[in-house]
Amino acid sequence: MDKSPLQPSDVPTSIHQATQPHLTPETFKKVLGKLISSPKSFTREDTILAFEHLLDPSSTLPSQIGSFLTALHLSGREGDVDILAGGAEVLRRYAIVVDVPEEETNSKPRMVVDIVGTGGDGHNTFNVSTTAAVIAAGAGARVYKHGNRASTSSSGAADLLITLGCPLSPHISSPRSVPDPKFRFLLAPHHHPLLAPLAPIRRTLPHRTILNLLGPLVNPSRPAAIVIGVAHASLGPTFIKALSCDEKVQRAWVVCGEEGLDEISCAGPTHVWEYMRGRSDGEFAEFSIEPSSFGLRAHSLDMVKGGKGPEENAETFMHLINPEKWGARKGPSEDVTPVLEFVLMNAAAVLLVADVANSLEEGVRLARESVVSGNAWDAFCSFRDWDNSS
Repeated sequence: MDKSPLQPSDVPTSIHQATQPHLTPETFKKVLGKLISSPKSFTREDTILAFEHLLDPSSTLPSQIGSFLTALHLSGREGDVDILAGGAEVLRRYAIVVDVPEEETNSKPRMVVDIVGTGGDGHNTFNVSTTAAVIAAGAGARVYKHGNRASTSSSGAADLLITLGCPLSPHISSPRSVPDPKFRFLLAPHHHPLLAPLAPIRRTLPHRTILNLLGPLVNPSRPAAIVIGVAHASLGPTFIKALSCDEKVQRAWVVCGEEGLDEISCAGPTHVWEYMRGRSDGEFAEFSIEPSSFGLRAHSLDMVKGGKGPEENAETFMHLINPEKWGARKGPSEDVTPVLEFVLMNAAAVLLVADVANSLEEGVRLARESVVSGNAWDAFCSFRDWDNSS
């Protein structure tokens, strides 16, 4: 029997509850009052206290939750380091964590890496980060991608994978009968169930909220390396500093295409904010890259638009990495070259931050080999089989 991909009953209930006896609607009223009356003095500690209230249904009223999310949005402080770091700290604390088996390559631990975007860029491009994640896994990276259904686009990561036959079961630990795949997808609602009561309230609001921004920062596998795309360049410096507050993160890139794209752009320059823990000449760096940095040509964003829904994007995904779609060719057709090279750029960044590649050009070479060899398709099939195994 086919599995329903998103059953609330599938979500594990053995989670440390956020409920604390000293949290009440009255205590939250004071936190909310400070945010409204003096938003500039709202601290990281205030944010932590606010989120502890938000994750405890008995300590807030629905009207207070809506007021808080709206007040924070109007304050202009949603993207501040203190707000992002404080909110992420609480969400990670109460998340259902993922069992990550130890794995070594060349006598050193193989780090977990993620690639994810904040969304909201309005460009409706193809599912680049998901496809790049699969290709990077085929090239040797260990990718645990955290994501959800579409919020602002026609096809989110979860929508694409479900269409491709992955039920997205809530695997907290790996089924012993099936090897742990190099690519895994972690559906956000399975790992952050305490956010579920907030969903109906968020849907009534006419704006995105802080929770949209926090998603990329709260991967329950706690990756050591990550590439995050942001839709506004103003978020770059604060996101990279918020990532540095997570002691698990060793290397990170935050990227923003010049067009306001939450991916590495195939059309022109991309701004990069980098963090590398313990680097002797400075942990933070800021620079720009462009398609030529990868040894690739530029392609207009019009050439890499997503389809009208996940079905069209799934077909493109198949033409990119499934050898059975290539016929007598030894790789994808030229028709999909712009999309392929768009994806290769982003996969190369994943391979670089995950310490699989030493340069962006080497990352492109490894990513292309992953596609042409069929290793990317094998990585996807391994995940699909593993996901269907329980």
